[in-house]
This record gives sequence, C-alpha cells and structure tokens, in this order.
Amino acid sequence: MLARIYRPAKNAMQSGRANAQKWVLDYAPHRAQHHDALMGWVGSDDTCRQIRLKFPDKDAAVAYARKAGIDFEVFAPHERRLQLKN
Repeated sequence: MLARIYRPAKNAMQSGRANAQKWVLDYAPHRAQHHDALMGWVGSDDTCRQIRLKFPDKDAAVAYARKAGIDFEVFAPHERRLQLKN
C-alpha cells in the first residue's frame, strides 16, 4: 500500500491556519468506489481510505512510515503567496 505524506491547504471556511500546520499521512486509494443505484450512495470496501494520521512535522510522519514498513511519497506544501494591491 502506498501512503501520501503532505501538509493540507487551509480550508476556505477557516479564518486561521492552525490546522494547516500539521502533516498528514493517508493511504492512496487502491480500489475503485462503486455506486449504489438504488440509494444513490457511493461506497467502497477499501477501509484504508478511512485512516488519516496527523503529525506535528514531516520528519515525524516519515519516521512513522519507515518504522511501520509503509511505502510512502512526500508531497511538498504549496506556499502562501501574498497579493499586494497597487
């Protein structure tokens, strides 16, 4: 299983950036979702989609993945850019 390690972007509904400072480890989906025609729900038998671990920094997330024997890929965070009005 392949895991993704990244720092999520700030949610548009948040005024601060407190939750965007932590690093997240979650598993990449390895099975497709299926659509239930009767109820209109989307489901999956892939339970790894439900796992999301948060770490204070990138090094802690990488150390956990290595210790647990998880294949991982690290994604660089998008840095915030300030737009100045002229």
